[in-house]
Amino acid sequence: MTKEQIKPGVTIVRMKGSIHSGPDCRRVEREVDDLVQAKQVHLILDLTGLTHIDSSAIGSIVKCLSALKKANGDMRIAGATGMLEGTLRLTKVDKVIGIFPTAAEAAADFPKPAV
Repeated sequence: MTKEQIKPGVTIVRMKGSIHSGPDCRRVEREVDDLVQAKQVHLILDLTGLTHIDSSAIGSIVKCLSALKKANGDMRIAGATGMLEGTLRLTKVDKVIGIFPTAAEAAADFPKPAV
């Protein structure tokens, strides 16, 4: 997992490999908690390098969305294809989190951060 601020207030967290229950989920949640503490509340999860996600990881992503929303932020997902995209749509995550083909498209119209 790597993170990069691509414009003021917008951070991309790029994930690689797979995310499963346990330490992987806790790491995602800690990353988002750290971003919220730093007032970086507009987040793009770039799943381009992700090969597998389980139901616990989906739950963690939704939990992270909730934390961001409470901090007046938002989350978007980029690069989900194949099985990942299908799983997000099957679980209706796409109804609450915007899914975009690329991180650049996900970042394009994020609102400017509050000062």
